[in-house]
Amino acid sequence: MTDSKDPTADNPGGADLVPAKAAKKHAVKPRHAASLIVWRDGQDEPEILMGMRHAKHKFMPSVLVFPGGRVDRADHGVKVLAELKPVTLSLLAHRAPPSLARALGVAAVRELHEETGLLMGEMKGQRLLADLSALDYLCRAVTPTSRSMRFNARFLIAPASAVRGEIAGSGELEGLDWYPLSKALKAKLANITERILVEFREWHATAPDARAAMPKIVYRGNDNRMSDE
Repeated sequence: MTDSKDPTADNPGGADLVPAKAAKKHAVKPRHAASLIVWRDGQDEPEILMGMRHAKHKFMPSVLVFPGGRVDRADHGVKVLAELKPVTLSLLAHRAPPSLARALGVAAVRELHEETGLLMGEMKGQRLLADLSALDYLCRAVTPTSRSMRFNARFLIAPASAVRGEIAGSGELEGLDWYPLSKALKAKLANITERILVEFREWHATAPDARAAMPKIVYRGNDNRMSDE
């Protein structure tokens, strides 16, 4: 969770909206981050938990994004209620060491709780014990080198059945709700968010036992879709 005055400064869904710095000599190193796509079956199509960037944000206010944020140091090595599935850990570790791969899952669950009030796991006092077992991997995206705020963001998926509690926003995201996929695609979105929604639509339409064999995808530069092999 960021300590910036900007309530959505660490959400990778808005990084492509931050203007480029003029005459930069060196690209900003991307921060590792995770976003979580929590979904449920709607009447006609899947519904996705999303919220809007704060209305007072200087750039592109009220843009719809997924809960998410950068990996904190405290996300490494913490105790969890249940570990990642081997296939999810393997996909996260494809471009990251195992400790970071696990921390990405922890960060996704932590950010979900901080930004929406929903719990994937259980609380032990003030400490969250994350249940990572329901997480699936979708893809990753790296913010263009021209941006002043960059993320190497992994997008994870979890069913609504894996979370509990009532939606209670912390102020980081507004308008938190379950958005039908078609409605979300028509909303005010960052380019990368639109592309991730399309990736999710393909994942959802794929038979569960075939999802692990889907190609690894990364978005680079100006949202260029590439193989992540």
